[in-house]
Amino acid sequence: MHFRNKASFLLSTLLLCFAPLASLFAQPKAPQQIQQQWGDQLNGTYINPILPADYSDPDVIRVGEKYYMVASDFHFIGMQILESDDMVNWRVVTQVFDRFDYPGWDTNQHYAGGSWAPALRYQEGRFYIYFCTPDEGLFMTSAPDVAGPWEPLHLVRQVPKWEDPCPFWDDEIVHEADGTRVIPGQAYLVRSQHGAGPIIVHKMSHDGRQLLDEGVTVYEGPVAEGPKFLKHNGYYYISIPEGGVERGWQTVLRSKHIYGPYESRRVLETGSTSINGPHQGSIVDTPDGTWWFYHFQHAGAIGRIVHLQPMTWQDDWPVIGVDYDGNGVGEPVNTWSMPIKDKPIDHAAHLPYQDISFKPEGLSSLWQWNHNPDNTAWSLTEHPGALTLHALQSDNFANARNTITMRTMGYDIDATILLDLTDLADGAHTGLACIGRGNQLIGVVKEGEEIYFYRNFQQPLIHYAKDRNRTVFFDKEERLHCPSGTPTTHIYLRIHFDLRTQKCRFYCSLDGQKYNLVGKPFAVEFGNWKGVRWGIYHYNTLGKGGSVTATIIQ
Repeated sequence: MHFRNKASFLLSTLLLCFAPLASLFAQPKAPQQIQQQWGDQLNGTYINPILPADYSDPDVIRVGEKYYMVASDFHFIGMQILESDDMVNWRVVTQVFDRFDYPGWDTNQHYAGGSWAPALRYQEGRFYIYFCTPDEGLFMTSAPDVAGPWEPLHLVRQVPKWEDPCPFWDDEIVHEADGTRVIPGQAYLVRSQHGAGPIIVHKMSHDGRQLLDEGVTVYEGPVAEGPKFLKHNGYYYISIPEGGVERGWQTVLRSKHIYGPYESRRVLETGSTSINGPHQGSIVDTPDGTWWFYHFQHAGAIGRIVHLQPMTWQDDWPVIGVDYDGNGVGEPVNTWSMPIKDKPIDHAAHLPYQDISFKPEGLSSLWQWNHNPDNTAWSLTEHPGALTLHALQSDNFANARNTITMRTMGYDIDATILLDLTDLADGAHTGLACIGRGNQLIGVVKEGEEIYFYRNFQQPLIHYAKDRNRTVFFDKEERLHCPSGTPTTHIYLRIHFDLRTQKCRFYCSLDGQKYNLVGKPFAVEFGNWKGVRWGIYHYNTLGKGGSVTATIIQ
């Protein structure tokens, strides 16, 4: 590392020594009493949403007394798996993969591509995950333990524009005096098609790695997508969202035969509530025989957030939520009794209190890279307690590799980082990003030996749906006077989200004590099928060279 002078070296050393300690003390503490208007209220009830974060298209299963969730991650790498003991409090436990080995993923050409609407299942002692990407096809992977190791992604069928797959093994459960016995049956996969329909059922090999036919169409409906298979009391059920993301409802199909004909019933809708599009999710039971339904709600900039509804069975049809307006269709509840009571929960180990600090042993699974990372250009061991990003060449932020990102969680959010600037190279751009439909950046740029404070606004102007290489951006960069003073060796940057008003603010500081507002609050928008999130970036417009060291402060 090159230092301009002795003072610079000493300051950099002090920052790196104390940064891990600052990060340790800055970790949020779990509540003793709840003030948030969502999730577990610590009084035997919960308030929807249970997860005010962008976990869209959630699929949830129960294995024993634990619950597992996956959701759409699109162009953000990894696919997180969440785990819960009580169906309401969730923690991120792992990621399923670390890259896509296909064209365009090393050059950031798949915004809104990637993993769409995954399905998670447990079969004969293994976990299975299936998902489609709009460009590459149908993928699967499996693991003996949810924490992994997960097998490398297997491309089951190379085909564009499939979506929302779900596997199903039609096993027979035989109840005997000494317990139950499972007789393996035919495996199937149900899916939809890009453009929302129809619903198609395929035969599948028992190992789940091959489709055995071209599929049979079993249902066509208004924007029918997201199918999930369930077998209960002699019926085959396919649970599907219909009607579109913001205006839709949940439909359930049932038949005595897997290929139909299927009856159809609307089982959940907005009705008299304010919860738009309560659909696309999964039906789950508990060990004591109660039933529940997870779904998302499109909530603007924060994204598609997760709700949990009570469910019962009536005449072999699911009854979800409460029929407030009396029309025979369930509506979402705002608050309800906890599904599983008196379960000891360590809230400090659950969202939103999980530790996201940078540690030498590896990245927290809460972090996600934008497209494929270049693993030769980042390190957690060069400066323990911090993330070092070595600059790669890029003309702009959207195309820059190794931008590391974090979902927002909740409605009132602060994130603060410390950047050590002592090893920046000429042409470097680094800082804090607000990522949504448009990207807002705050940070520094280096030209020659001078470091300038700047903001950048990048908005997509034209997106060519048939060619992801032809997205055109409006890119505006503005040099600013840093209200805290001129950064030379380091800078603290803070982003604040107020997602009830869908506004965001940037702040800066040189001492980590007094933070000054930079510019005016700005609007944030849902984009690329994802809610807004924040990230740390470093790229160089002139070529490779230089590095920045980032520490999480808050």
